[in-house]
Amino acid sequence: MSTRQRPGFPARLDRPADATGRARTTPLTVARSAPAPVRDPVALRAPQAPSTPQGLGLDSQTVRLAMVHKLAAQGIKDGRVLEAMGRVERHRFVDTALAPQAYEDTSLPIGLGQTISKPNVVARMIELLLACPGLAAGGRMGRVLEIGTGCGYQAAVLSLVAKEVYSIERLRGLHEKARENLRHFRLPNVHLLFGDGMVGYPRGAPYAGIIAAAGGEALPPAWVEQLAVGGRLVAPVARASGGAQALLVLDKTPTGVQHSLLEAVHFVPLKSGIG
Repeated sequence: MSTRQRPGFPARLDRPADATGRARTTPLTVARSAPAPVRDPVALRAPQAPSTPQGLGLDSQTVRLAMVHKLAAQGIKDGRVLEAMGRVERHRFVDTALAPQAYEDTSLPIGLGQTISKPNVVARMIELLLACPGLAAGGRMGRVLEIGTGCGYQAAVLSLVAKEVYSIERLRGLHEKARENLRHFRLPNVHLLFGDGMVGYPRGAPYAGIIAAAGGEALPPAWVEQLAVGGRLVAPVARASGGAQALLVLDKTPTGVQHSLLEAVHFVPLKSGIG
């Protein structure tokens, strides 16, 4: 039996870059200032009466429920995804000036040339992830690796549909911003890592699911290697060199990998190294 302990939230992965700019693998260290995890975070408890939302302003269930209704009308059918999207307060992940737009179906800037994906894209990718053939219908996914933490919003949503979430970010400024954003929720099953997402995080492998918020011309081999047999990977990839992106869904089976390209999407470019 392994005695290795997994990190608590928030965690960071300080991996100094080598001569190629790629981060070296070093042990994970837990931030000393981290508050004690709360097992049953009030902020993410399911509303007792979702059909009769109460409250005013962006903190109310009303605005989130309206977003969920729109997502359902757009074709999102998985109840786990709709519930999770309705429970996470998206306005906490954007700048105050942009908060009034937080529940609109649009991407918003979060600094350093990056954006928070629009709700429909987040919901669609997580729904595809949960449709993994190896996952029992209606079940909760096991360990998930997220490439590109950004502001932390998708990690918060994933925390409600997966048992454990490892989220890696290559830009230190965003890594720190996500830590602050997620501190309010105190999610004990979310581990934030600072490092090169292209190399994944082998210490947490194998993963039941891998989801990426940046797209390149090809999938990094490390992602496929770290995906468990029976697991699923969802990521944007370029259809052709320098061309438009599309969602790729890859399933790892005992006999190999199976993949398909779906609808067009637009994500920031996938890059190596840390910054």
